[in-house]
Amino acid sequence: MSGGVFILGGHQTDFARHLGREGGGLDTLVGDAVDGALAAARLDAAAIDAIHVGNAFGELFCGQAQLGAMPATVRPALWGVPAARHEAACASGSVAILAAMAALDAGHADCALVVGVEQERHVPGDTAARHLGAAAWTGHEGQAARFLWPHMFARIADAIDDRDGLRPAHLAALAAKNLGNARRNPRAQTRGWSFADDAFAAGWTDDAKNPVVEGRLRRHDCAQITDGAVGLVLASPRFARGHAARVGVALDALPRILGWGHRTAGLSLDAKLARADGSPYLLPHLRDAALDAFRRAGVGGVDQLDGVEVHDCFTVTEYVAIDHLGVTPPGQAWRAIEDGRLEAGGRLPFNPGGGLIGGGHPVGATGVRMVLDAALQVTGAAGDAQIPGARRIATLNIGGSATTVVSFVVGSAS
Repeated sequence: MSGGVFILGGHQTDFARHLGREGGGLDTLVGDAVDGALAAARLDAAAIDAIHVGNAFGELFCGQAQLGAMPATVRPALWGVPAARHEAACASGSVAILAAMAALDAGHADCALVVGVEQERHVPGDTAARHLGAAAWTGHEGQAARFLWPHMFARIADAIDDRDGLRPAHLAALAAKNLGNARRNPRAQTRGWSFADDAFAAGWTDDAKNPVVEGRLRRHDCAQITDGAVGLVLASPRFARGHAARVGVALDALPRILGWGHRTAGLSLDAKLARADGSPYLLPHLRDAALDAFRRAGVGGVDQLDGVEVHDCFTVTEYVAIDHLGVTPPGQAWRAIEDGRLEAGGRLPFNPGGGLIGGGHPVGATGVRMVLDAALQVTGAAGDAQIPGARRIATLNIGGSATTVVSFVVGSAS
């Protein structure tokens, strides 16, 4: 365990916050994430020699571009540190991590700060939906939809149904799992929400209790509009070795990014679905990204993992991930839902902290949050969401209609 990229610490803001009501903004979120990450890593700002910011929609929601400069703006101790902003829709945070890893691997930096951030809750819902729609192929798809992304993922659900069948009860079970898991997460957006006793059973298809948003997707199928930021400190083996000695911990006790996979497809959902012809997988490039991460991590398959942080922007996105990760054979994701292996306490828990549906989805921060939660799991620091004995956790982060897909495997030797 002497190589790779080490995770020295990280911090997530409370995803239940509404920054507009607080009178704060992107600067508040970034400042909180920077301070918390440095404190968790037990480092001063002077140790940081590269900054990578993941943000998707700063210009649209807040009128703010040039967000690579925001950390130095709010924390002058970071003034002069090379920084860049990365955009890949909902995978922006993961792409920022990949950029930081590349700099560390190349020797261009020894200690990098990654910040994922998004502020979304201060605009009306229709406006937010319009802004988020910029990650599709503008003017070429979804023009008639009021809410573009529920429409797009309802089309993916239809494609699954056409291939293999899809029951609403299975999507309801995923929503119930993630919203239930969020109750154990002190930073989850929905941790205090309450639901009718039958919200995920008979009430799932009740248009009053769980109204249709687009197509077959209903309110509880959908992730939240969220304000939030996450900071993460990454380090080269050389820096991590010295840091471990300074703070009195064993190097093997520090979590590492063991492997990664990254694929980018074209913007068009129609083109993606057309490429599935002849493949047992609906989105073959998504499976390829996960397999790359497994291969680089020396993981023979999903059965060698202890849990997964998966992108559930909608319940159907998590449904797709189940068989694409290899949990079940292609077209049989429903089996893993019915046998309980994805539940907290199951053989392979998915989203033990609530994922996006329960935890929240500040778009640019989601990929960073996934890696931070994975690091907390493998070091036994995930609190009430802890998977007992976790040593290997994978992430699967998706931007757009699976346009950008990034997967990581995070592990610890101790």
